Amino acid sequence: MHVFVTGGSGLIGSPVVTELLSHGHAVAALARSDASAAALDAAGATPVRGSLADLPTLRSAAAQADGVIHLAFSNDFTSAETVAHGIAEEGAALAAIGDELVGSGRPLVTVSGTPQALGRASTEADPIPTDGIVGGRGLSVTAILDLASRGVRSVAVRLPRTVHKDGAGGFAFLLAQIARGAGVSGYLGDGSQRWPAVHALDAAVLLRLALENAPAGTAWHAVADEGDTMLDIATVIGRRLDVPVREVPSETFGPLAEVFAADQPSSSAVTRRELGWEPTHPSLLADLENLRP
Repeated sequence: MHVFVTGGSGLIGSPVVTELLSHGHAVAALARSDASAAALDAAGATPVRGSLADLPTLRSAAAQADGVIHLAFSNDFTSAETVAHGIAEEGAALAAIGDELVGSGRPLVTVSGTPQALGRASTEADPIPTDGIVGGRGLSVTAILDLASRGVRSVAVRLPRTVHKDGAGGFAFLLAQIARGAGVSGYLGDGSQRWPAVHALDAAVLLRLALENAPAGTAWHAVADEGDTMLDIATVIGRRLDVPVREVPSETFGPLAEVFAADQPSSSAVTRRELGWEPTHPSLLADLENLRP
């Protein structure tokens, strides 16, 4: 299969490109910079110069592909405005790619976060949230899944709030960055809120399986760790960075405070059973031991 990948040089995208190539697929991947293009070329993929804002480029690349995996996102969480801009940009890009694939029967795999289910771990059957600071991503993914009725094998892989590799990645890594700046590894309330996680290499396997096998209009959970507490995560970060660990005010986490405060464990039991996915790489708490002081 000839696969077009957005975000192919990132923490998740790089393993996805390698995973696809190692299973016989050809890969073309979006590259915003010379450095990204060089990394993709070295990996064996064909760079496609452009960004998520280059809708004609996205349409052209999608038209030439047998399938698409969308991973690119601005990941600028400095303010509510930058988050909203990134969500709007991604939504327009997904709509352009989806329109190009209508009636083709080709797969379009996109990503979102795992949902929240009060008092229990969320499952693949739970709806993705469409409100709150990141609700716009839920609306975009829902629109893509609806393309199943228009001849697109659209699939969503729900990623947990931390996708990690070698001590970096996801919201846990943001916690570490904030801890470096504040001189304290902080948590909200009593720190009992649970965060699901997955290693980037395990997520890459699931994204390939979804591309190859998942039915149209379905959602799957890339969850290896059902839910580590914020306190446990902050404790490892504090030890690795040699800073105190304590409760901090919500303002410490800026626009993400609402997300960080939510208890959001998640299950991947259906995904494992139906797609034959089994995570094999280190857990989040084990991987955070690679965090550099």
